[in-house]
Parts: sequence; structure tokens; C-alpha cells
Amino acid sequence: MALSVHDASERVEQMTILTERLTALIAREAQAFEQHRPQDVAGQIEETARLANLYRHESARVRADPGLVAAAPANLRARLMRVTEAFDAVLARQGRALAAAKTVTEGLVRAIADEITAQRTSTSSYGPGAETSAPHAAMAITLNRRA
Repeated sequence: MALSVHDASERVEQMTILTERLTALIAREAQAFEQHRPQDVAGQIEETARLANLYRHESARVRADPGLVAAAPANLRARLMRVTEAFDAVLARQGRALAAAKTVTEGLVRAIADEITAQRTSTSSYGPGAETSAPHAAMAITLNRRA
């Protein structure tokens, strides 16, 4: 998949539009994660992936051959640089939101596993000399991906 362009100006303009669209989508995703509502962005995952792949492809092409955009007017290239900086900032925000969500999720899974282990530990006898048995072997926990 590649942009369909005729000259450097058109390439820069289309890359700017692509970057702005991708920035908006990822900003929405970051906000949803920050609000603990990842389900709100489930419907846009395919579009985000498609645009991210196109962005990756086109930015690699420009990195390999800067001449593809060199002939574009300076004001268009400057605008592309500004929207790319905004995109980088949104990616960093999303990275922080995802890291926080991962930490919370891992903490919840660990707490559940610890509680299960604690409930499985039982006493083997009654009275002053009662002993607790060793916890049972760990068991896998399966989570519903839609939860």
C-alpha cells in the first residue's frame, strides 16, 4: 500500500493528512485507556492499523529517499514536521497510558492468583499443633479477551 501522488507537494500534503488522521485516532485511543474504557476504541482498531502501516511504509520511503519531498514548498514541509511532532507526542502519551493499563492489569491478575493460592492453603488438623499444608501447584488462569 502506498500513497498515490504525482509530485513532492502532493506527497507532503497527503502525508500531512495521513499523520493528522492517525494522530487523532491514537489520541482517542490514549484517552480511552486513560479513562479505563478501552472498549470505546475497539471499532477503530482496523483503521488505525491500516493507517499506521501506510504511515510506516511512506515514512520509510521518505527516509530512504528524501528527494521524494525535497521539491515541496518549505511551508508544506514545515507543516508536515509540526504534525509529525504532534504525532510523536501522542504516541508517547499512548505509550504511558498502555503501560499504566498493563501495570494495573498485571496487578489485578497477581492479586487474584494470590487470593486463589491463599484459599487453597488449608489446615491439616485442628488444635494447638495444627499445621497448614503447602499450597497446591499453581494452575493456569484463563481470561476472557472480551472482558
